[in-house]
Amino acid sequence: MDMNIQKYMAFVKTVEYGSFTKAAEMLHYSQSGISRMINDLEKEWKIVLLERGKLGVRLTSDGMKLLPHAKSVCMEYEKLQMEVDELSGLQSGLIRIGTFSSVATHWLPNIIREFQKAYPNIDYELLLGDYTEIEAWILDGRVDCGFLRLPAHPEFETIFLEQDRLLAVLPENHSLVHLEKVPVAALCDEPFMLLEKGAKTEVSEIFERCNLTPKVHFTTWDDYAIMSMVESGLGISILPELILKRVPYRIVVKELDVPAYRKIGIALRNKKTASLAVKRFLEYLQYR
Repeated sequence: MDMNIQKYMAFVKTVEYGSFTKAAEMLHYSQSGISRMINDLEKEWKIVLLERGKLGVRLTSDGMKLLPHAKSVCMEYEKLQMEVDELSGLQSGLIRIGTFSSVATHWLPNIIREFQKAYPNIDYELLLGDYTEIEAWILDGRVDCGFLRLPAHPEFETIFLEQDRLLAVLPENHSLVHLEKVPVAALCDEPFMLLEKGAKTEVSEIFERCNLTPKVHFTTWDDYAIMSMVESGLGISILPELILKRVPYRIVVKELDVPAYRKIGIALRNKKTASLAVKRFLEYLQYR
């Protein structure tokens, strides 16, 4: 969808319901997404549309003048959209997504559940792999879009979604457990379990940045295998926070003494040539 139309919808619905929260529920976005869209509009138009107060939101006088026009644009657009959706069969469709397991486990179920409220007949095919495999699948058209760490392949169009902290993972009885922050250097003293497969990932880059070399005893792209091995006292590790959202193992998670992150985004070859279903999915992700 033209992103501007989406912003007009956010504006119209927020006024209609008198709150960002209700508008967000109606449009299946997050409250901060709705708020951002209206801020974007205000920046583009160089006008304040809404006064934000304790009792909700109120139209400014400029907002009042523009509201009827925004409304009629939205109504016309909805009519157009229904026609387009019928013609292109958006009532059904398939979105093929390349993803790594932490996104598939912790993000996608909620994302798909919310997106399904608006588009109940779309089906999904998920392919799980590492960053290198997902990039290859996007390049050769095996998937429509893929979750990746950014920066990604220069040919892709990407949307930044979230910054994910990298944290030290230790067995419960480890000597470093009492520290507030774990020095990266201390992680080089014993067997290290590396989350990697083929190409280098952000964990290796942390050690390189500090000019350190961990004693890598085990390399896998299976985050649960790493947690299980750490629990068994076979070594220590660094894992992204997203993986550590729901941990079925007896392990301790600590901040590192250097700030370390991975940037997660969604990538595709070309937004213009993407199917309507994929375009809708990307818009939803951007403001979820």
